[in-house]
Formats: sequence, C-alpha cells, structure tokens
Amino acid sequence: MTATPSPATSPGGQPTAGQPTAADQSLAPEPHHDGDTRPPGAVPDDDELVRLRAEVAALRERLAAPPRQRTGITTARRFVAATLVVIAAFALVTSVVGLWAARTTLETDRWVATVAPLPQDPKVSAAVAEYATTELFRVLDVDQRLREVLPPQAGFVVGPLTGQMREQVRRTVDTVLTSDRFQAIWVGLNQELHQRLLAVIEGESDLITARDDRIQINLLPLINQVLRELSAELPTLFGKQISLPDLSSGEIPANLRARVESALGVALPANFAQFTVYDAGQLQAAQEAVATAKRDLAIFVGATIVLLLAAFAISPLRRRTAVQLGIWLVIAAVAITAILRAIRRQVLAEVPDGVYRDGVDAALTTVLSSLRERGTQLIWIGIALALIAYLVGPGVLPVWLRRQVRRGAAGGVRWTRTGAGALATRGPGFVVRYLDPLRIVGLVVAGILALVFSSWTALLIILVVLVAYEVTVTLIGRGQQERLA
Repeated sequence: MTATPSPATSPGGQPTAGQPTAADQSLAPEPHHDGDTRPPGAVPDDDELVRLRAEVAALRERLAAPPRQRTGITTARRFVAATLVVIAAFALVTSVVGLWAARTTLETDRWVATVAPLPQDPKVSAAVAEYATTELFRVLDVDQRLREVLPPQAGFVVGPLTGQMREQVRRTVDTVLTSDRFQAIWVGLNQELHQRLLAVIEGESDLITARDDRIQINLLPLINQVLRELSAELPTLFGKQISLPDLSSGEIPANLRARVESALGVALPANFAQFTVYDAGQLQAAQEAVATAKRDLAIFVGATIVLLLAAFAISPLRRRTAVQLGIWLVIAAVAITAILRAIRRQVLAEVPDGVYRDGVDAALTTVLSSLRERGTQLIWIGIALALIAYLVGPGVLPVWLRRQVRRGAAGGVRWTRTGAGALATRGPGFVVRYLDPLRIVGLVVAGILALVFSSWTALLIILVVLVAYEVTVTLIGRGQQERLA
C-alpha cells in the first residue's frame, strides 16, 4: 500500500506555492455525500480543489469588503423597496376602483343589477315622485283647469282641491314607480342605456344626455304610465278619456313624446321630464377622464404588478416588505375612500336640499355599495398580510405565540387521541344501550333544522345527513351486539 502524500512545506512551516492550505483542506467535502463515490480519506481531485479554492477566494473577498459599503447598499435597497411599496399600494387600490368602474359600466348584467333596485328605494322613489308630480302640474295647469270647470262662486276651493289632487298624483306616481310593471320598464331602459354607453359619453343618447353643465335622465316613460293611472282614477282632471300606450313590456315607442302631447292637448317644454342628476360644470371633464382611464387601465394594472414585483426583488428583507405592503394597503384604501367621499359630498352639495338631495344620496349609496365592499376587502387583506408577515418573523412576540400554538396543538392531539381511544372502547357499548333514543334524537334534530333552513337545498342536505347518521348508529349497534353474542 502506498502512503498518501502530504502537502509540501517550506522550512518555516508554511505551505509552498500551489499547495492547498489547512483552511482549504478543512473545506474539502466530507466522504459519502450524495454522488461521492470516493473511499474515506481520499484526496479530492484537481477540479474539485480548484472549485473549493474559488469559493474560499469569494468568501474572503466578501469578508474583506468595507462594512460601511455593504451597509450603504442595504440601506439604499430598503429605501427603494419601501418607496415602491407605497406607490404600489396606492396604485393597487386605484386599480381596483378603475376595474370596478369599467366592469360596472361595460357589463350589461352588472350595470342592470346595480341600478335595478333604485326605484324600490323609498328615498329615491320619493324624490322622483315629487319631481314627476311637479312636471305634470306644470304642463297641465291644474289650477286653471279647475277654475274653468267650477262656477265663479266656488273659486275659493280651487287651492284646496289643487293641493288634494297634487297629493293624489304624487301617490299615484310613487305607486307606479315601485310597481313590478315599472320595474320591467326600468330594466329595459337601462339595458338600452348600456348599449348606448358610448353615445352617453359623447352626449348623444336619447335617454341620458351629457351637456357642458349637467346630466339628465328622461322620465317620460314614467310620466306615460302615471297618466294612464290618473286617467282611470281622475277622469275629470283631463276633461276627456286619454289613450296612451302601455309600456309594461319594456318597449318604448319612438313617438312617445308626440303621443303624450296629443293626449294632453299641450305642447311639452323641451326639458319636460328631464331629471337633472348632476349640475356643476364638471361632468364633461369627468367623462373624458373616465374615457381616458378605460384606455389606460390595462397599462396601469400592469404597472402596478411590476411595481410589486420590483419592490420584493430589490428588498433585502422581503418579510418586512410584506408587512409594509399590508400597512400601506390599509392606508391607501382609507385615503382613497376619504377622497371618494369628499367627491360624493361635493356632488350632493350641488343638488337642492330636501327630498331631491336625499334621493340622490340614496341612489349613490346603492350604486356604490359594491365598491364599498371592495374597499372593505382591501382593508382586511392588508391587515391579514401585515399580521401574517409579522407573526412568521423572528420577533419576541411572534416566537412566543408560535411556541404557544405548538404547545396547544400538541395538547389538542393528545386530547384527541385520548378521546378517540375512549370512544372506540366505550362508544359501541353506549350505542347498544341507547340505540333507540339515539335514533329519536337524530330525527328530532333533523326536524328542528328543517324548520330553520327551509330551502330545498338545505332540506336535501339534512335528509342525506340524517340517513347517514341513522345507518351508522344502526350498524355500530348491531356489530357490537353480534360481538357480545
């Protein structure tokens, strides 16, 4: 057997040039690692020595780097990552608002589902009923018509009669507005509105027109239905029996305005039944901003994703970056919610105080309800992200909490094993002794649940669970009886 040669040394005890040092030899891989077929004590080959020397040189270079330089680079990376997180959080919340607006206005089903409940809201219906009644009395001139049909001696009753008729008309408008027949008309109007969305933005829609200073909704279909009801209830109001189309099917005739004018015998004003929703000289600019946002939304969302990825790629402490993202997500959601509420207050301030402002406020609450849900979800997501990222960290509190959770989990496992053992040992005997009461208890519980949850799906689930319970109890009881026999 040949002795293993040892590294040559100089007379001073130092390794000669080209020979591995003691540190190099200590870094040699241990024998019998995965893929290492060398016998114990074998010397690494030349290629492996070269690789190990390169690793040692790289480590020495890193250790020799100035500490201040390394600290400065790390600090810069932390600052850049924190800045990107702030920008990304606000961009993310803004993207959610933009996506909500795009989906609400560009998807027919979502648009109709959003605005369909508006006529059923008491405040909205009260505002529309007041406006429609005012419009009808303006064109009908009820006061003059009463003076024409009443003798001069009865002129003193014109005012009270006008007030009573106005209240009757208002109640009729409210009844029509909240009826199922008008609901079909309202849904049809909004379906047509969605198809003309681009025309609305350009101010060319017949139903909703955008001008330099206001947006208006055409309520002539509602007036038509109200006139039909009033003709049957108050025939003397018009002096004749009027005939107008029934719009319950949702189909709106193109000549509806001309037919209403003919039935009433008056020329309707150009702005008749035009309900002004917003009037502040800012609508057109807002619509242009929305149109621009639609075009740039995809780019904005993509940029948000890039910002998030860049923040985590640059950050030297990604867990801390996740905590920061969660916190700033909550701050951004709260801040943008405050901005949207300020805009809403500005819109409401332009609406006359009273029933009209209450109606517009209720309408905005209904339309923006799904956006509020998204904001709440973002806040909870931010809180959850920050807490999870913090609790998995090395802090004193997270470590203590994790230790307590492990202890509780271990105790729960022991308790479960003990309980399962006792159940396996004593359970079958208990079932045999109380088989019939257990069956009755199952039926009683199923009956109570059926009374509480009355849907067909719930009843089916209760029935399946009851059958499984009764069969299981019966099989356990019979099996134990056979073993005892």
